[in-house]
Amino acid sequence: MDVDTFLATNQASWDRLSSLVRRGSRRVGRLSPDELEELVALYQRTATHLSYARTTYRDPALTASLSSLVARAGAVVYGSRPRTLRALGRFFSVTFPAAVWYSRRFVAVSAALFLVPAFAVGLWIANSPRAVEATGPKAVREAYVNQDFEQYYRSAPASQFASQVFTNNVQVSIYAFAAGIALLPTAFILMLNGANVGVAGGLFASVGQQLKFWGLILPHGLLELTAVFIAGGAGLRLGWTLIDPGDRTRRAALAEEGRRALAIVAGLVVVFAAAGTIEGFVTGSSLPTWVRVGIGLLGEAALLSWLVVRGRAAEAQGLTGALGEGA
Repeated sequence: MDVDTFLATNQASWDRLSSLVRRGSRRVGRLSPDELEELVALYQRTATHLSYARTTYRDPALTASLSSLVARAGAVVYGSRPRTLRALGRFFSVTFPAAVWYSRRFVAVSAALFLVPAFAVGLWIANSPRAVEATGPKAVREAYVNQDFEQYYRSAPASQFASQVFTNNVQVSIYAFAAGIALLPTAFILMLNGANVGVAGGLFASVGQQLKFWGLILPHGLLELTAVFIAGGAGLRLGWTLIDPGDRTRRAALAEEGRRALAIVAGLVVVFAAAGTIEGFVTGSSLPTWVRVGIGLLGEAALLSWLVVRGRAAEAQGLTGALGEGA
């Protein structure tokens, strides 16, 4: 998205964070537990926006403004000690998993929009010499399979690469989420990215190197793609609210779903950070394939268990993950 769209999309949440920071800077006791939770979520989201703005736009004024806001918010978040820690703990143990669980059907649709094209394109290329030839010249294909794909994960020092990956992942999730208000763009983004993964997998399968492909994708890809599916699902749910707001007015429905979507996007920052760390330090490492894949499987199992167990527990309490719920 261009800088004007970026500003228009996020200015309201920055203004809200600034308002909470001003109140919390005077005395954090002025903030209710729900407002503290909202402050933490907005702080995380704005920190992600800052990272995205630094790498995408050459706008010193925007970067300086976001840097100042993140610094001031961080001072309140980390200076309020026990109350903020409790709010942070509640966010990750209740609000975030509740929001994801409440949106699970849309997350499933998001996953299907990605996975169906991925497997369809992959199987087609793996079993069709003509399809393989259509992807590019033979020399380019061979270099991609035998060298370029694997070398990508070793193209920079681990810490630098992890940071780059984190930023790229956040960018994709922002696109998938922000486009959700119109539904079709999110569906297109998910299907296009799925097809691209299918092309890569199909090329490896066409020369019998499936294990190499999965060994380079699964360590980080399980967490990474799950987070993308969740972001896409949040966007789709937000867009569907315009079509079917239920027994609420569209304005009230969008406000509620927006608070829930904000909780999801803020929580995904941690998931993307974990995926980026694995991609930077594990995927391209010299560890045996089974160890690298095992790390990815453990991370995915931990994430899904956390979301399902905590999400169902929150649902049993009547919670849906909207920020400020119960205020």
